[in-house]
Amino acid sequence: MKNLEFVLFLLVLIGGINWGLVGAFNYNFVTTMLGDGTATRVVYALVGLGAVYETYKIMRKRSAA
Repeated sequence: MKNLEFVLFLLVLIGGINWGLVGAFNYNFVTTMLGDGTATRVVYALVGLGAVYETYKIMRKRSAA
């Protein structure tokens, strides 16, 4: 489970950096690396799932405190 959590954290980090680049410089790193296709959509979906999971972890910790 720890490996999965680490991968999900990395995906959220990559997504955050990518959106920062889009906002600041109008540069989409994921699209540049993977093109406009299915692979890019899969990466975005995984980033979204990672964000949902990270949010769940934070909310679970808050309710336990």
